[in-house]
Amino acid sequence: MKNDLSSTTPRRIALNQAKDCLTIDYAGDLRHQLRAEYLRVLSPSAEVRGHGPGQEVLQYGKRLVTIDSITKSGNYAIQIYFNDGHDSGIFTWSYLYDLGANYEDHWATYLETLRQAGQSRDPDTQVVKLV
Repeated sequence: MKNDLSSTTPRRIALNQAKDCLTIDYAGDLRHQLRAEYLRVLSPSAEVRGHGPGQEVLQYGKRLVTIDSITKSGNYAIQIYFNDGHDSGIFTWSYLYDLGANYEDHWATYLETLRQAGQSRDPDTQVVKLV
C-alpha cells in the first residue's frame, strides 16, 4: 500500500471496551491494533518528543494506561485523552499509520531504550541492576 494521504486515512477507528486498545481499519482490509500504552509512550506531543532532536523524554510506568476519550482534530488527525492526564498529542493519520505499519521496530526501540535507562513499563517499579 502506497503511503500517501489517501492510503493513511483510516476508514474506522474503534476503542475496545477495556479502553486499552485502538483498532484502526484502512482501505484494502488493512487493520492495525495499537495498545494505549504504545500510543502513550510514543505520543507526538512536545512533552514526549521534546522540541528537537535529543530532547525526547522517556515515558515509563505506562503499562496500565488507558484511553479516556478521543476527539477528531480537523480532517487529518485525532487527539487522544489518556487516563494519566496526558492529552497534548495530535496523532495525524500518517503518524498513526506509521505506528501501525512499523510497530515491531518502534516497540523494540522503546523497550531497549527503557532497558538502557533502567526503567520499567510497570508503574511504581524500580529496576535494580546487580553488579
